[in-house]
Amino acid sequence: MPATAASSRRASVVALRFGRFAMMGAVAVLLLIAGVWASWGTAQHVMLTKGRERGTVEVAQCGPETCWGRYTPLSEGSQPRPRVVLEKSVAVERGRTYTVVMKPGGAEAVRSGPAGVLYAWIPLGGALLLASVVVAGGLLRTRAAWVLALSGVALLTAAFVAV
Repeated sequence: MPATAASSRRASVVALRFGRFAMMGAVAVLLLIAGVWASWGTAQHVMLTKGRERGTVEVAQCGPETCWGRYTPLSEGSQPRPRVVLEKSVAVERGRTYTVVMKPGGAEAVRSGPAGVLYAWIPLGGALLLASVVVAGGLLRTRAAWVLALSGVALLTAAFVAV
């Protein structure tokens, strides 16, 4: 085989390998960005509470996807409301009282405190687990994949325990 053919073949193998790493890296980054994006919609209300209405909700009834109850304010300037909607999750039970932060411009509330913060970041935990598979299989970076996977498992476990 001539020297130019061998070097051409090596160059194409290097190009394919670089393309694989670039694509898998882009997929992993995209997964992580999607996880942060999905989490931030709720997490911003829970984590950045300055100037937001804070209070408690005593859950009176639950439907298939939401629960609702009476809102009692804890922060200054917040008004009591007869009906406030909470997202129904495994941890929301009828008859219990939860501390919440009101979303601006509506009657929708999100849980506050450590349980609310961890619950808000659950989509990121799932994204970390998915990205770890991409990093291990596509990028062949097993240590980085283990870090991502263990971070995702730790986040999901902490959310399960706290909620």
